[in-house]
Amino acid sequence: MTIAIGSDHAGFPLKQVVKLWLEEHGYEVDDLGTYDTKSVDYPDYAAAVAHAVAEGKADRGILICGTGIGMSMSANKVPGIRAALCTDVYTARMSRRHNDANVLCMGARVIGPGVAESIVEAWLSEEFEGGRHARRVGKINALDEECP
Repeated sequence: MTIAIGSDHAGFPLKQVVKLWLEEHGYEVDDLGTYDTKSVDYPDYAAAVAHAVAEGKADRGILICGTGIGMSMSANKVPGIRAALCTDVYTARMSRRHNDANVLCMGARVIGPGVAESIVEAWLSEEFEGGRHARRVGKINALDEECP
């Protein structure tokens, strides 16, 4: 599985931790930046990761900024993306099971490295349940058609 990963300057240190964890667990990682702690604009990196997932260049994406809020708002503007801001293992699991989230967003100023690794592990291990949830995800996807 290929994971596109990106962060802004605030998320960079945690991105490095998550990237190492992914590589150690056999995932192919496409690091789309940023590559240091110099100030940058998070929407640029959210767009890069979201487009990689939407275009099939990556199976899933992970985005990290200070709170995760800006990344999730930005990524969700890209058609076909269902980005979920998760701060614990339960929300990570449910974002996959019920919402078929294809981008995980986290806040480096909200959670620490150990929690982030647990969230990533849970998020990557879950599958979409389908069933009644498929109808709802279909309605989310249909919203992409409403907005030019």
